[in-house]
Amino acid sequence: MASAGAPAAAVSTLIPPLEQLRLLAGELRVLLPGVRVDEARETTKEFNRKTFWRSLNEAAVKVSREATTLTEVFSRLPLPLPSSQETQRFCEQVRAAIKAVIAVYYSLPKDQGITLRKLVRNATVDIVDGMAQLVEVLCITPAQRPENNDLISYNSVWVACRQVPRIPRDNKAAALLKLTKSVDLVKDAHEEMEQAVEECDPYHGLLNDIEDNSDNHGDVLGCPNNQDFYWSEEDQELIIPSLALVRTSKACLKEIQVSVAQNGKKDQVAQLDDIVDISDEISPSVDDLVLSIYPPMCHLTVRINSAKPVSVLKKALEITKASHVIPQPEDSLIPLLINATDHCMNRIKELTQNQLEL
Repeated sequence: MASAGAPAAAVSTLIPPLEQLRLLAGELRVLLPGVRVDEARETTKEFNRKTFWRSLNEAAVKVSREATTLTEVFSRLPLPLPSSQETQRFCEQVRAAIKAVIAVYYSLPKDQGITLRKLVRNATVDIVDGMAQLVEVLCITPAQRPENNDLISYNSVWVACRQVPRIPRDNKAAALLKLTKSVDLVKDAHEEMEQAVEECDPYHGLLNDIEDNSDNHGDVLGCPNNQDFYWSEEDQELIIPSLALVRTSKACLKEIQVSVAQNGKKDQVAQLDDIVDISDEISPSVDDLVLSIYPPMCHLTVRINSAKPVSVLKKALEITKASHVIPQPEDSLIPLLINATDHCMNRIKELTQNQLEL
């Protein structure tokens, strides 16, 4: 009789279903910092590229399947919820699936390229975070939970899993993806600023409501004579070399991107990583410059914010020039781009020199 009662006693101590989901969500959140550290695990096994990608794809499919099962079980209306035993089994399957995808990520050696590892890491983080979000929604008391039709808004885990097959398969492809994104970001910043300058409307019509709703049009903040919202003649003069510097930044990134695409070698992972690493700094520095151009413009801030992209651009060009992607540096556009960068900065210094003397 004692042996027959033991399993029943064990079952009675099981945690309630929704509490089990809350604990699972917490466990998944605890896993995230370790994944973000981006440390490869030491192994004596020889890396097999084909096996790695097959394993990662299979692990992502498994996570997606477990997410679907969990959603179907815990979003059923009307209740009842599954039993504690059933919930325990579902949670264990989710844990196993998530740990499997993390283990595959850890098996990717750093010598395959830091840029590639970062893309795989980000995909893994998105999967774990997406599953945690889903579980957090499902463990809410059913009366407080979104309608079943609204659960589709918590589909980030499935989206993340579907992205895995689209990850570049080598470090050169990963580098090109990153460089292309940087080119697009700088291009967008340049086009937005150029449009604002051409229309002489830095805030793209957002001030029209202020002007239309004001009784005193002579004193409204949105009128062209107010320098808090519009550019002075001195501002517009400084905008010319500033925009030229943004345009040069775009040209530099494009030259780097084309050089990697045409001459980059898959086995030169360290050089490709160095190029991507420094190129990643260009877009944020350009954003800071563009933001400082909006009125009210502080000329000294524009000068300071111009110096950063100039420094980053010249370093990126020099690193690229010294790498294998520029087989004949003397015939490349890099010297011309460096000169163009210096010219923009010199002009900005000339126009802001009086700010230093105040």
